[in-house]
Amino acid sequence: MKNLTKTIFSKNWLVCKIADVALTDATQKYAKGKLLDIGCGEKPYKKMVVPYVDEHIGLDHEDTLHNKSNVDLFGTAYNIPVDDEEFDTILCTAVLEHVEEPKEAIAEAYRVLKKGGYAIYTAPLFWHLHEEPRDFYRFTQYGLKYLFEKNGFETVELRPLSGFWVTFGQEFVYYLWRFRRGSKLNPFWWGIPFLGIFIQLIAYLLNKIDHSEEFTWMYLVVAKKNEK
Repeated sequence: MKNLTKTIFSKNWLVCKIADVALTDATQKYAKGKLLDIGCGEKPYKKMVVPYVDEHIGLDHEDTLHNKSNVDLFGTAYNIPVDDEEFDTILCTAVLEHVEEPKEAIAEAYRVLKKGGYAIYTAPLFWHLHEEPRDFYRFTQYGLKYLFEKNGFETVELRPLSGFWVTFGQEFVYYLWRFRRGSKLNPFWWGIPFLGIFIQLIAYLLNKIDHSEEFTWMYLVVAKKNEK
């Protein structure tokens, strides 16, 4: 119950919930065999993918800010130290905005993916600066389609994960969280998490009524490497 409470009262509960549902669906449909998790961080999707793959290999760079004990393979999105066509599935969540050359990163993913394999990505359209200074880009659905198809992929799915209300509500919560500073004597320390979950719940309900997908915070992309 403690972990559940901590999750619900976090400042990004809403987008995490939506992303988890979308990625679970994509994983069930497309993940198989040996999966490479590019920019794995702390492997937050390990439990999600385990039922559908034989291996979950996490790739991250030596200077990662995350716990390195979760990394199975050290390298970069541009230089994955394996042979061609090594993996059946690629998973890469919220990483493309942090690489200087996203086209080269996608080309490298294409190289290590087997023919007929699937790449599952998420990439943001509207989101605040984060993990600075390594925060370079935001993507439209048209830009993502171009990048993947330019590198030989076939776009299987490309869909927004939210509408205006989720993006607005979630970003408003992030803004409010800036005032939760100092010690627990600060009254905002206690009030902002409760206000934050209220805003996120309202945004979640409004999103069901008004999708406004041109305001999405993030896209899900599923791309296939042709078998020829």
